[in-house]
Amino acid sequence: MISAFANTWKIPELRDRILFAMAMIVIVRLGVALPLPGVNMDVIKTYLDMLATDSADGAGGGVGAILNVFSGGGLQAMGLFSLGIMPYISASIMMQLLSAVVPKLARMKKEDGGQQKINQYTRFVTIAIATVQGFFLAKSLENPQSNPLLGGIGKAIDAVGSDLVPDFGPGFIAQTVLIIVAGTLLLMWIGDQITERGIGNGVSLIISVNIISALPGVIVQLWNTFVIERSSPFSPLLIVLLLVFFLFVVAAIISITQAQRRIAVQYARRVAGRREMAGGTQYLPLKVNYAGVMPVIFATAILQLPTQLLGQIFPTSPWVGTVRDFLDPNAPWFYVISGAMIFFFSFFWVATMFQPSEIAENLKRSGGYIPGVRPGKPTSDFLDFTMTRLTFAGAAFLTLIFMLPNFVALPLNLPPNGLITSFFGGTSLLILVGVLLDMMRQIETHLLQRQYDGFLRKGKIKGRQQRMASGAQASGSSILYIWVVLAVIVLVAIVALILNK
Repeated sequence: MISAFANTWKIPELRDRILFAMAMIVIVRLGVALPLPGVNMDVIKTYLDMLATDSADGAGGGVGAILNVFSGGGLQAMGLFSLGIMPYISASIMMQLLSAVVPKLARMKKEDGGQQKINQYTRFVTIAIATVQGFFLAKSLENPQSNPLLGGIGKAIDAVGSDLVPDFGPGFIAQTVLIIVAGTLLLMWIGDQITERGIGNGVSLIISVNIISALPGVIVQLWNTFVIERSSPFSPLLIVLLLVFFLFVVAAIISITQAQRRIAVQYARRVAGRREMAGGTQYLPLKVNYAGVMPVIFATAILQLPTQLLGQIFPTSPWVGTVRDFLDPNAPWFYVISGAMIFFFSFFWVATMFQPSEIAENLKRSGGYIPGVRPGKPTSDFLDFTMTRLTFAGAAFLTLIFMLPNFVALPLNLPPNGLITSFFGGTSLLILVGVLLDMMRQIETHLLQRQYDGFLRKGKIKGRQQRMASGAQASGSSILYIWVVLAVIVLVAIVALILNK
């Protein structure tokens, strides 16, 4: 594997793609650190210092935790990318579901250029979602103590003795909404550029980098919690056991993510034009976790959305507090309802995205059949029955991973929504593992095409054909200019920080 990493820099095209993706990632992290105009940075600095010394995550569980993860801490820091890429993710999921259930969109998706139109509609929906979320976020900054997404910021306000936004008003709201929407659109554009000119899926890579950005804080909190605060002879052993358990969870997620049921498909000898094509056996792969991380995102977002909206509309109503306590991420009912919704959305996603009747019809047209199963409707019923059993196993796995941080937190006396426990399961780890696997596959494809050894396979095998990532490649001079500009910006920021101190 070490030689595979070294070989990535021997291929000019692959090296330029990696450097371009890294430059875009630096821009994303700079945007997270830049604050919104009009926000009192003394309060934000005090708030972040309190979070660094506390093992609890400032953003609440559910949608608060997801927003903070997707923004890479921009929500807590009130940065230009406060909402992160979450509005685009929500719009993409919405349009993907509508394309499966609305006949007009389904026909448009199959037409030439239809996918481009759907992508354009997705961008319009992204602007609408970002505008609504940005308005609620800007409006909540008048009284940030009541915003569960900024839990604990009231202590920072009391310590500084000043409001988070000293000059709050309609002008600040309009300015903040415009900046937040522009930041989301800039992130969406950067994601597209990484996909086209970099390596991996750009949007997913941005989310993964935002998740990894919390890793230094996790290490610091882990050391403070188990070494400084709980100094005992068994503290180093406990840290080692946690590391081993983390590696075990990652290995389990990789295994389930890669797991698939391979159904044999037999093709008869057939004639296509003047060519006679020999029959053979191929395999139809059905993934165990076909829905991916989408059911977890759906369940947590839907459960926390009512409390967020009701808290903004009826901030003083006592029944809103009762609903919030009932759906609190630390309450037992939250995990019971979340588990049921994860199962529901797993089957719902498979029902909308996996079409066994179309697969059976395509197999029948191409002369393929599953041994022991008659073509047509029996094949469709067989695929539907097989996928249902696989979906049940995948949904059970997603539910276990979603509840795993709570199981880890209880014996260690840690908050279930803290930074430490978030890396032992939940949405963050599922996204991170899936994105890194996809990136390794793309890099391995480039290596195998150049006859280098990949991460898992040997490259010098005759007849091996792989598809490489398509898209216009950024020139070497452009990448050099980008890195020079970034280096100047970082240097100016370091000088300004030293002068302020």
